[in-house]
Amino acid sequence: MKPERNFMLAAIKAAEQAGKSGDYPIGSVIVKNGKILSVGKETLFSVKDPTGHAEIWAIRKACKKLKTASLKGCEIYSTHEPCPMCTGAILWSGIDKIIFGAGRKDMITHMKSNLSRKFHWSQINVSCAQICDKAHYKPEIKSGFMRKECLELFALTR
Repeated sequence: MKPERNFMLAAIKAAEQAGKSGDYPIGSVIVKNGKILSVGKETLFSVKDPTGHAEIWAIRKACKKLKTASLKGCEIYSTHEPCPMCTGAILWSGIDKIIFGAGRKDMITHMKSNLSRKFHWSQINVSCAQICDKAHYKPEIKSGFMRKECLELFALTR
């Protein structure tokens, strides 16, 4: 798998918008046949919805656009490792490839070093890969793609 920089840059742009709106700076895009189908950004606080994760929004929008619940043949790019809820949604939708920048361990490290900051990163200590290993199919996973650029998004949580 050769991830595309421009797709992650679109996810980073969405993350920056989320951060400026007072949400966690997390963005996600879904790609099919080399074209962006949908963009999602975190809305946990602005919409007051615990399911308002970037990946969930991107999945909802892509399914609506394609008029199907199946996203087979698609890739998802996320600035941060998908949480267990989002990984489950990715699996249920049938997305073939997961590409993310900052990992779960990066988020936990950031949370511990910034406890007095605006946000408190909650984490369920299970990786995206661990969940996918238990699934009925195994999407391809590429972690750490453009990690440095994605880690810079943590500055928006200060």
